[in-house]
Amino acid sequence: MRITRVDIFGYDLTYVHGTYVMSGGREIGSLPSTIVRVATDDGVEGFGETCPLGPAYLPAHGEGARAALRELAPSVLGLDPREPPRVYDRMDEALRGHAYAKSALDVACWDALGRAASVSVSTLLGGRRQESFPLYIAVPLASADEMAAHVEARRTEGIHRFQLKLGADPCEDVARVRAVLEATTDEDVVIADANAGWRLQDAVVAARMLDGLDRVWLEQPCPTLEECLHVRRLTSLPMVLDEVIDGVPSFLRAWQENGMEAINLKVSKVGGLTRARQLRELAENLGISLTVEDTWGGDLVTAAVAHLAASTRRELLFTVSFMNDWTNEHVAGHEPRSREGLGVAPDRPGLGVDVDVEALGAPLFSCEA
Repeated sequence: MRITRVDIFGYDLTYVHGTYVMSGGREIGSLPSTIVRVATDDGVEGFGETCPLGPAYLPAHGEGARAALRELAPSVLGLDPREPPRVYDRMDEALRGHAYAKSALDVACWDALGRAASVSVSTLLGGRRQESFPLYIAVPLASADEMAAHVEARRTEGIHRFQLKLGADPCEDVARVRAVLEATTDEDVVIADANAGWRLQDAVVAARMLDGLDRVWLEQPCPTLEECLHVRRLTSLPMVLDEVIDGVPSFLRAWQENGMEAINLKVSKVGGLTRARQLRELAENLGISLTVEDTWGGDLVTAAVAHLAASTRRELLFTVSFMNDWTNEHVAGHEPRSREGLGVAPDRPGLGVDVDVEALGAPLFSCEA
């Protein structure tokens, strides 16, 4: 089996609740998402998706993914998509960095491999360890009352894990956390996530004020690992590291410094399922819990996340996000779909979802052998 054609499609994703607000004045209403289709000489196809969370979150942006894929697509022609690590080797030879763009091609190869073998991607990633898993919802930065109301509305939908977007004035952020705690019960978990938005001194103030609160986790308070480690030494709150964990070296350094109880494993941030599986298995062996998700995306991103989550050890899976619950647009019939706060991975071959290619329109560009 050989890849004979690569098509790149684009569409816009809008946030289901209007505007998604993060620290530092970062606001998201609509984002460009990019879908990759690999076609083979055997008639098998595979799909993948990448959607950076704007240009000011990570070193990634929507148009950057498309530019990088113009360089990457020709390099994978003639390769066997059933061998994702070898495809990854070729992508690395063709272009340094740009893991978020490589992710879409990598996931498309896993999808094609699963379809060719008539097994699901979760089977390929080690086996379906759990039929369902708990989902979290991100709560955009707003007033304490607005964030508490958002949480109360999501609780009626079955969600019991809430990631609060913080990173503003530390005293006001602590008031936001306390308001949400009052709106929840012992069955709920609250994650205070600054998205690297606090200055070190503000993070120290916030961490000390939050210290001792039940059911609260602290996530990525500052931009650098060194700053996060400093904050960690001053609080008893369990810590999640996200933005600073982008591969095995950064993960091992953080682990050696006793830097966290959990990491946020975003598929596209680390370069796709090939690299995410490596990190997942390393975390499992070291006893580090995982949030499994991605930066942003629709049905295809959600399917990839679902398969990685379903094949993760239950006791180490902290939480998961289904991004397609956060967006209005759906290219695969809004599948996989959450039910009462739980996610389930599709059990059909590959990613297990059917992309409506006609709805995507003509490719932005194509590359053919």
